[in-house]
Amino acid sequence: MKEKIAEGVRLDKWLWAARFYKTRAIAREMVEGGKVHYNSQRSKPSKIVELDACLVIRQGNDQRTVIIKGITDKRGPAVQAAGLYEETPESIEKRENIALARKMNSLTMPHPERRPDKKERRDLMKFKYGGNE
Repeated sequence: MKEKIAEGVRLDKWLWAARFYKTRAIAREMVEGGKVHYNSQRSKPSKIVELDACLVIRQGNDQRTVIIKGITDKRGPAVQAAGLYEETPESIEKRENIALARKMNSLTMPHPERRPDKKERRDLMKFKYGGNE
């Protein structure tokens, strides 16, 4: 990436620019909440990011380990944002395995095609809690 490197970019601002979070406020909340670890340690949103630093980012069920490859404080297109970091191969493999396990688990517990209507709900309640007849 042949861009001007911004000096002194905050962690929350970098996460927002790299498109991990939709707003800086959400990025700040995630860092404060311990969902983002900078070089294996909890940090503050005001932490100044450095090149080749390791970030562990938890988003929902997924956890990513990324290495910072570029620093900017401006939010650009997704293609440009993807060039700011590189996900480790171990992280990619682990996420894929967890996604596969989640998918296999959902196959064993099928969901009904529609919600039960009023009569079916009554029958379910009778069956579940035992009806007094």
